[in-house]
Amino acid sequence: VQLQASGGGLVQAGGSLTLSCKTTGINFRIADLNWYRQVPGLQRDLVASITAGGVANYVDSVKGRFTISRDYARNTMYLQMNNLKPEDTAVYYCNTFYRTELWGQGTLVTVSS
Repeated sequence: VQLQASGGGLVQAGGSLTLSCKTTGINFRIADLNWYRQVPGLQRDLVASITAGGVANYVDSVKGRFTISRDYARNTMYLQMNNLKPEDTAVYYCNTFYRTELWGQGTLVTVSS
């Protein structure tokens, strides 16, 4: 059972990145999935979530800029991030609950001003 996040990097303010979370060993079709982010020294905060049926929700600070999606054929979740701001800089983690809470390893997003 594994969540593998990727796609982070360094981008200028206003730029875009797409994060991916490849899942293995879970029943992807019934899993609700989440993206969290964490700035060092601060708590890990929920950014976006998507239900098994594809209903998405976002924290207010990313609404209109981020899009969460899922590919049932690839067992993969995505986070398309547009118009990035320096305050989006954080380590981004994918998350789900399957028998127990599962976390990906995190991928660093750095947005320069």
